[in-house]
Order: sequence, then structure tokens, then C-alpha cells
Amino acid sequence: MDQYDAVTHLYPENAMTTTSPATAERAASIIADYFRPPILTLESIAQPVAEHIAAELSRGAMSANKLDALIAPFADQLFESIDAPVYGAGFIAAIDLLSDSRSHLAWWQGQERRKLILAAQTVNKERIDYSELEWFRVPLMSGTSHVAGPYVDYLCSDEYTMTIATPVRVDGTFVGVLAFDLLIDSVERQLTPLFRDLSAHVTLVNGVSRVVVSTDAEWATGDVIRSGTIEGHTRISCEGIALDVLVGAVD
Repeated sequence: MDQYDAVTHLYPENAMTTTSPATAERAASIIADYFRPPILTLESIAQPVAEHIAAELSRGAMSANKLDALIAPFADQLFESIDAPVYGAGFIAAIDLLSDSRSHLAWWQGQERRKLILAAQTVNKERIDYSELEWFRVPLMSGTSHVAGPYVDYLCSDEYTMTIATPVRVDGTFVGVLAFDLLIDSVERQLTPLFRDLSAHVTLVNGVSRVVVSTDAEWATGDVIRSGTIEGHTRISCEGIALDVLVGAVD
């Protein structure tokens, strides 16, 4: 395939671009190389999680405490085996999966891998309906892994976050998502030097053009880039990940 064929989502303004498609492709490859291995690791762990949940459910109803005990070693595995700055990891149960809780996060976070206790943090967080949140809803509906964010994570870190989640199914029935969090600040520290090596302005955006990280001072994390503001940039999708890069010339 010709390198120009890989450029997608181009707006008319890109006819004036001063950056080559090859540079944009290199930027997209950086992102794919950064996110794809953690996603594959997450997916490889999801199957044994499903098997353990199936075994527990076969013995009868499962409580939140039982789920926590089951998930804890897998959360540790996510922390230890993913080559990325994992801030939080664990499993978010399907609504009404458990016998004693309508919803539940078996979740650990921070350098000390502390268990998240929602009720101790703020009133009614333990009753949160996360079924419509992107990191839960998209894997449920699509049946595939998903990169969600950036968003301010009011459930866990209260910071700009990305969540990578994959669905877990038992005998075809959705039982929840296995996931991990990356703080945008940590992602930025790792990606920015790689972007700068391209000698171009590089901006990573999600599917709705919200900025994840950028080396362009014009855009900050959380900004939404409108089509009329990308003159002189090439936009290209990152293979296998619902993220795009916009690449523009350095002044």
C-alpha cells in the first residue's frame, strides 16, 4: 500500500500540509508500539480471569469479597507485566453480577497498590452506575478491547486518565471488564521525547478529536480540535487503536 493511502480523516486544509505522510506514519507507529503490547497483555490475562470467575460462579452466588480475592493476583500481574506506567488495575463487575452489590470495582491503584474503597472516599460512590461510562460500555457493546480517555477520573484518581479495558465473558455472557489506568501525566512524560525526535509537532487525539498529549503549545490535554484548526497538519489513524495523530511542521 502506498504510504499516502494510509492517511485517513483528512480535512481539506491538509492539502496545504508541510509535513510528509511518512512522518505522520512514524508518529502513528510510535503510538501503536506504545499501546498494542499492553493491550495484548491485558487480553491474555482476561481468559484466565474468565475461567476463575466461571469456577466461582459454578459453586453458587459470588460476593464482592470473593471477587476481590479472586482478582487481586491478576491485578498484581497487570502491574508487573505491562511495560507502561500503570496507575490502577483490576476488574469492574457487570451490573448485578454479585449477590451483595449491584456494582463493584475490584481495583488497586498507586505505587502501593492500595485497594480502592469507594464508600470511604465519597458519599454514594459505591452506588455509581458505571454502565454508561466509555471504558465499560464500549467493550460491552463491541466485544473488543478499547482505549478510553482522556477524562478526569472522579471514581479513582481525580486526575486526567486513560483506561484500557477488555471484556470478560463466561459461556458467552458478559461478566465485566478487566482494565488498567494510565495517568496522562505519565503517558506524556514517556511519549513526548519520542515525538520530539520526529522534529515535528505531534498531537495524539481520541476518536472525538479530544487531545491526549501534544508537543504543540497550541493544544493541551482535554482540548477538542475542530476541523478548522488543523491547517498544515496531517492526520492519520494508529493501526488497531482508536487513536489518531496530527502532525504539523515545527515553526
